[in-house]
Amino acid sequence: MKRSRKTAAALPAKAEILAFIREQPGKVGTREIARAFGLKNALRAELKQLLRELADEGTVEKRRRKLHHPGALPSTVLADVTARDADGDLIATPDEWDEEAHGAAPKIRIHVPRKMRPGEAAGLGDRVLLRVEETEEEDGIRHRGRIIKIIDHPKHRVLGIFRKAPHGGGRLEPVDKKMLGKEIVIPPGADDGAEDGDLVAVETRRVARFGPPTGRVMEKLGSLASERAVSLIAINAHSIPHVFRRETLQEADAARPATLAGREDWRHVPFVTIDPPDAKDHDDAVHAAADEADNNKGGYILSVAIADVAHYVTPGSALDREALVRGNSVYFPDRVVPMLPERISNDLCSLRPREDRAALAVRMVIGADGRKRSHTFHRIVMRSAAKLSYEQAQLAIGGRPDEDSEALVGPILTPLFAAYERLMHARNEREPLDLDLPERKILLKADGTVDRVIRPERLEAHRLIEEYMILANVAAAETLEKARVPLIYRVHDEPALEKVHALREFLATLDINFAKSGALRPSAFNRVLNMMKGRDAEPLVNEIVLRTQAQAEYAAENYGHFGLNLRRYAHFTSPIRRYADLVVHRGLIRALKLGQGALPETVEVKQLAEVAAEISATERRAMLAERETADRLIAHHLADRVGASFDGRISGVTRAGLFVKLHETGADGFVPARTIGDEYFAYDEKGHAMVGRDSGTTYRLGDSVTVKLVEAAPVAGALRFELMSEGRAGRRRQERRPSGRTRGKQRKAR
Repeated sequence: MKRSRKTAAALPAKAEILAFIREQPGKVGTREIARAFGLKNALRAELKQLLRELADEGTVEKRRRKLHHPGALPSTVLADVTARDADGDLIATPDEWDEEAHGAAPKIRIHVPRKMRPGEAAGLGDRVLLRVEETEEEDGIRHRGRIIKIIDHPKHRVLGIFRKAPHGGGRLEPVDKKMLGKEIVIPPGADDGAEDGDLVAVETRRVARFGPPTGRVMEKLGSLASERAVSLIAINAHSIPHVFRRETLQEADAARPATLAGREDWRHVPFVTIDPPDAKDHDDAVHAAADEADNNKGGYILSVAIADVAHYVTPGSALDREALVRGNSVYFPDRVVPMLPERISNDLCSLRPREDRAALAVRMVIGADGRKRSHTFHRIVMRSAAKLSYEQAQLAIGGRPDEDSEALVGPILTPLFAAYERLMHARNEREPLDLDLPERKILLKADGTVDRVIRPERLEAHRLIEEYMILANVAAAETLEKARVPLIYRVHDEPALEKVHALREFLATLDINFAKSGALRPSAFNRVLNMMKGRDAEPLVNEIVLRTQAQAEYAAENYGHFGLNLRRYAHFTSPIRRYADLVVHRGLIRALKLGQGALPETVEVKQLAEVAAEISATERRAMLAERETADRLIAHHLADRVGASFDGRISGVTRAGLFVKLHETGADGFVPARTIGDEYFAYDEKGHAMVGRDSGTTYRLGDSVTVKLVEAAPVAGALRFELMSEGRAGRRRQERRPSGRTRGKQRKAR
């Protein structure tokens, strides 16, 4: 039933607001409520305060800047099929759910259409992508889902390293951290010829009442002695497609360079690419020049050219289908699993110096204040003037050019950096979230083992490219919105209210006030971070502010990018390695009528929402695989240093113990709670700490500690530490020990 507007301008009661939200699940925000009840000006401000009260009470929650009843699900959900009901219908539960905040995960009854093609039917144990809607409650279930795609079927197999026995058969050493210390016996004749050290997939058999489980080798995936063995573990553990289909390679091999037909000739523009020194593909190039217009004194014209992948990867083609399945390229220290074959990514779409290349370019006019005044998109043929590394560009602009960069300083690099200085003015006014997040890079030897781990210096050249790309991404989103062409946004939601509340309580322990009213903005977090600069607690506060933030993702619905403090944002600048960017390119071609390769007119927001959910999942998969591979490589590197001491910082606190990140390598390891000190230690959730029952001794998130390596499990990428340093002194506590505390073991002699 449609709600009629209130005729009198009066603030509605909480019950009326809740009723309105209930009638429009998942699609209501402050604007919709104000419009429905005829609220304007001051009453809108009062409405916002009322909604904050409802959120603080837990009556509603905020997701994607929309209001929901607590426990409501988004429209697209990654879920696991867990059961069948009495009628035989499949029941699923969401893959990600905060049980502490909302209780048990809601159940979703899967609707099965009458007609299904082969392979569309899901079964128990499957992981599926669902389109979800809220319905009337039936048997305790109030969500119904339609299967968009079956992501994964259940696997009765375990991945691990085969350890051969002298008299046939052997045992499996699982690679999953959750199975650390467990082994699977491979009987003689069930090893499929696997050699000692081989990475294998084993089908497990029913566990006997007594003794370890047994299994049979189903697939040999490579040798651990191979320089690519470590990344192979992650590739297979996460089912990352890494072998291109024959038809995909055939399409790539058949592709021919684009011509000038239907394109503008920009080969006279001296673009340059600036990338890491080991980059294999170069999909973005930049150029800047002072604006000669009388009405833009001190302004610049910036041009960003991006490889025209859409020319070669057309909708519905074999290349397109496989790119969507992969979602993105995955980067390991020893290899790259590309989204597109090398013929496309490293050849036709790599903006090599002095070679003609097809590109989609955006020309942006910025004022002296660094703000974008206008922009236009063009489909072009370009020719890069030079290829530089970040270090080369930085040294050259700093007065130390080499023979490759010396001639570029005056005509190319100087205006690039001058325009960047203007962009930084606008960035500082915008105040995006300014977290200090140092990255680690693993350098390998020729045999694939770790040489050393470094933290690359953050240069102005890095920031220059970032700011140019951000501006181009904003221009792409603005153009598509104006043309009313559907697109995939890069979105980043505001932090959840409960996380902000927890942060506020934590900061209060440091005598720092965090705003309770007003719109939440990145500047509020930046104020806190700036207050902690140079103080002992700086790393701790950085870490907790980071954990307060939501995770960025792709969506067909725009709810802004909180971290960048931008109202609209889309990924446009890396179509070689991200499917989202390819969709945006196709949308621009359609919106501006730029020729072949456009987003089909039949594609709607609903379809792009499903694509966005898929590629968000593949992005998370890639991040996890990359992190696990780094952990395994470093665990291999440290395996012969068991017993050595290392300096580090507490990077995580749980009931089970402490996570410690080493300064030297960035490696993460675990200190079990039972090994901390010689007393009971309790988990202080609000304080992010473990606290001694009797002494009050505290080990807190962010504290510097010295640890001893007591165990390294390279195959699983796991390290176990023992604390060697004392915690913070605290007040003695005499109260009774509550349940759930863990008794510590006597510390070993140091």
